[in-house]
Amino acid sequence: MKAPASAPTPGSAQEPQEPRWLTDEEQHVWRSFMEGVTLLDDHLDRQLQRDAGMPHVYYGLLVKLAEAPRRRLRMTELAMLAKITRSRLSHAVARLEKNGWVRREDCPDDKRGQFAVLTEEGYDVLRQTAPGHVEAVRQAVFDRLTPQQQKSLGEIMRIVAEGLQPAEAGADLPWLR
Repeated sequence: MKAPASAPTPGSAQEPQEPRWLTDEEQHVWRSFMEGVTLLDDHLDRQLQRDAGMPHVYYGLLVKLAEAPRRRLRMTELAMLAKITRSRLSHAVARLEKNGWVRREDCPDDKRGQFAVLTEEGYDVLRQTAPGHVEAVRQAVFDRLTPQQQKSLGEIMRIVAEGLQPAEAGADLPWLR
């Protein structure tokens, strides 16, 4: 955000400390980032809706389950890996169950815990959908960047993600809500 035209005078005893407004260059970077993320998410969501009848977040859940041992994860771990709230995960898994792509199983050593398990049908849908999705990702991102830009993007996003996931107890993270 840029400083509003009527910003209070810095150092005034009655006014709170002036925010650290973004410079013009930072504002340009921020807006470009937000536009790119929004358009990319929409592009991938539309591709997956068209090709598999599912939103991007559901595809991500199927991928996480496919990569897990025995194609199963505890619901809390799946929420953490997907970076979504438990309630959003519960809703998504209910929809995936309705499609026959995922099933829930009770956790034998924790009465309150549940596993999400990728079914054979869900694995087949994922296997059929993956080539088109990978091509959409490649065309939207990787084909547009040099190898050095790809490496830089990965490093930058790792730093941002790490900074938004504090390790201390009580952190306000989606999968803890």
